[in-house]
Amino acid sequence: MAEPKVFLTGLGIPESPRWHEGRLWFCNWIDRQVVAVDTGGKPEVMVVRDPDSHSMGYSIDWLPDGRLLTTGDSVRRHERDGSVVTVAEQHANEIVVDARGNIYINGADFDFVAGAPPTPGYIKLITPDGRLRQVAGDIDFPNGMAITPDNRTLIISESFAGRLTAFDIDPDGGLSNRRVFAEKLGPDGICLDAEGAVWVGTGGFSVARVAAGGEILQRVELPENRAPFALMLGGQDRRTLFILTAEWRPADGHVANLDRLTNGPRDGQILALPVEVPGAGRP
Repeated sequence: MAEPKVFLTGLGIPESPRWHEGRLWFCNWIDRQVVAVDTGGKPEVMVVRDPDSHSMGYSIDWLPDGRLLTTGDSVRRHERDGSVVTVAEQHANEIVVDARGNIYINGADFDFVAGAPPTPGYIKLITPDGRLRQVAGDIDFPNGMAITPDNRTLIISESFAGRLTAFDIDPDGGLSNRRVFAEKLGPDGICLDAEGAVWVGTGGFSVARVAAGGEILQRVELPENRAPFALMLGGQDRRTLFILTAEWRPADGHVANLDRLTNGPRDGQILALPVEVPGAGRP
């Protein structure tokens, strides 16, 4: 099997990858940028956030009409004329949008960076008419989300539980029939493929392709201390797995690691690996 190759380097913490209009988009945390990279590895900074603001940069997705959404201390929509509109005054971490324009956001109201004790997280829905409501709670540190191609299932990473959790998406956008998709993982940003499997971090320095029920179909080892933060299937045929990584030293603890990543050299990388089954669903 092929090994991952370095696609892009010199990043802060690369997060929230999306394959959109022939390029890989991602949030370059620390430097507070949204970046798009073409298939040749040429990056272009698309959005820059005020360094003193928390208004943008955690996660991105697009509405069906092509307008960009960003999360932070609120959910914002970037209009074609360059203006920015607040969609919801709601702090959010990850975001995913279904084909009907339902916006799903998640978060947990505690200061993870400062090492505060965790509190239960949630998933909230912003409907196309702008209404905001909570559709799931008691999420154990919510992270990446993915929606199946038929818009009938949402899968979320519960990072602190080491679990992927699935929900049915109801006709009104609500979530029901909560169930375990897979356990004993280290999930953060995730993506789906055309056979219904999920690419996910394992909790160590590797990523895996996991079927519903938890069977590991494929495992990819990463270089030592190179932790995967998120994954996306992209490329011209969506058969390239992009693995967003940064150096992580488990013995140092998360506060020390985040401080080093914030104030130290930019050692974040995106790795690329050819795979057989193409990407599917959203994002």
